[in-house]
Amino acid sequence: MSMTAMTPAEFEQALRAKGAYYHIHHPYHRAMYEGRSSREQIQGWVANRFYYQVNIPLKDAAIMANCPDRDTRREWVQRILDHDGAPGEEGGIEAWLRLGEAVGLDREQILSQELVLPGVRFAVDAYVNFARRANWQEAASSSLTELFAPQIHQSRLDSWPQHYPWIDPAGYDYFRNRLSQARRDVEHGLRITLAHYTTAESQQRMLDILQFKLDILWSMLDAMSMAYELNRPPYHSVTGERVWHKGIAL
Repeated sequence: MSMTAMTPAEFEQALRAKGAYYHIHHPYHRAMYEGRSSREQIQGWVANRFYYQVNIPLKDAAIMANCPDRDTRREWVQRILDHDGAPGEEGGIEAWLRLGEAVGLDREQILSQELVLPGVRFAVDAYVNFARRANWQEAASSSLTELFAPQIHQSRLDSWPQHYPWIDPAGYDYFRNRLSQARRDVEHGLRITLAHYTTAESQQRMLDILQFKLDILWSMLDAMSMAYELNRPPYHSVTGERVWHKGIAL
């Protein structure tokens, strides 16, 4: 028995309902905005999340490489500029490095990616590889976790200055900038998604793709919980050294 396709409004509501699984609900994230995180836990999150930040432009470039539609590419390229920067504009990656410095990390240490946990690296790499292999509409639609992003950025801006006075306020520019950028990106991503997924089968596949992206974000925090909350980083039962691979192309 074939299913009936959702209307665009019903489909959008089903996508938004996935916000119940957004990583704002992860215990690690809840601890951060409730003021229960240690300095090491905040630093660990910033250093590991940097790997996600530097891979966003690679993900978006992969989508553009697979997209034959010039109008879409002309709009999508703004995402790369938002992160990499443009002449006279620093971009999100630079803003994240300043966040790292604001929480007491060394800029070169962040750039070296030596603190990036294997679980975080594997999750982010899975996302980039999906964007390279999938058709461009599916890869573009996977970015729709941005539906829920303004809430998470606002939660940091509302709570971090209160709970963590030791963080230099100059580091919060990334979160402020993403409030408007994420809303603009959502509008574009929704337009593509609602136009492309018009059958019940394709709509269900898109919901599965969005769940895959939610899995990635949640898994990143699982890895950080093991390392920085439970004190069980990789190989903790063998050595206290960070012996895991660090960015070698495999």
